[in-house]
Amino acid sequence: MTSLFDPIQLGDIAAPNRILMAPLTRGRSANGHVPITELKTAYYAQRASAGLIITEATGISQQGLGWPSAPGIWSDAQVAAWQPVTDAVHAAGGRIICQLWHMGRLVHSDFLGGAQPVSASDTTAPGFAHVPGEKKPYVAARALRVEEIPGIVADYVAAAKNAMAAGFDGVQIHGANGYLIDQFLRDGTNLRDDAYGGSVENRIRLLSEVAQALVDTLGSGRVSVRLSPNGETQGCDDSDPVPLFTAAAAELNRIGIAFLELREQRAYGEFGRTDVPRISPHIRQVFTGPMILNQEYDGENCAEDLASGLADGISFGRPYIANPDLAERLRLGAALTPDNFRIWYSPGPEGYVDWPTMEEVAV
Repeated sequence: MTSLFDPIQLGDIAAPNRILMAPLTRGRSANGHVPITELKTAYYAQRASAGLIITEATGISQQGLGWPSAPGIWSDAQVAAWQPVTDAVHAAGGRIICQLWHMGRLVHSDFLGGAQPVSASDTTAPGFAHVPGEKKPYVAARALRVEEIPGIVADYVAAAKNAMAAGFDGVQIHGANGYLIDQFLRDGTNLRDDAYGGSVENRIRLLSEVAQALVDTLGSGRVSVRLSPNGETQGCDDSDPVPLFTAAAAELNRIGIAFLELREQRAYGEFGRTDVPRISPHIRQVFTGPMILNQEYDGENCAEDLASGLADGISFGRPYIANPDLAERLRLGAALTPDNFRIWYSPGPEGYVDWPTMEEVAV
């Protein structure tokens, strides 16, 4: 029976276990979205016992990044700041890939010198954007023109090349959580009537073009994708997600990506948890490569999905915040340290690199 602690081949990456560290936005970058190297080096190296680390979402361009203190991967300074991080993870025996991010309409115009953010269509995200020191309502986005889309694909390619120059073992395309690619996928945010809108085939086109371009550039074994196929996220939803996401997964299977990660939401009702219908079983029928599932897993409830073959591995997000040795804790069935959401995005080391391992607590 497959377990979390069996090795797995994820494209060109040989992972010693099936425990992945999911992407977690944590801030800790300086002006120009340059990672604060000493903090990120310690943070990621502490978690190198994961089978594979997927970094926090990392901006591919200034146009695509609208989160205070989030890192980028488009400038020479950013590449240089990431290099010691990947070196430290590798020295600790780990593997790490960079998640490539374009936020689309979720970039506030304050990050763009007053210019409009871009999206699949002329829409406005609900709620408030985080800008330095405050929150502001999101502003209206404009639809990308067809002639602009090759430039978006080129930005992904440039960022992927930069990631490899910085020493990453590969990249992940962030196609989830209501960001740009997700805005193109879902009919609630994609109102286009051209080659990138309307039919499912058209709405998956941007994802397909980005994935194919990165596979052509890095090789299929270094490229993965994250999708969030069920439920609304940040105002982004679809009226019929099963055919949409099975078509997207089938296309990624054809392209031959290294692995597919799925964040599946679960809802909570008045009388406890009520599961949102899962789409992963449908995706499993068309995607034959390694499939990683994410969201609300612990050391026990992942066993069924691994045993059935629905999942080939599990990515853990928030448990990794306060448990740098999560893989060992899961192996031993040890208690997990609860995290503190109030300091998720603090600017310094507190709540970031000061969580002790089991061994450190025992001393």
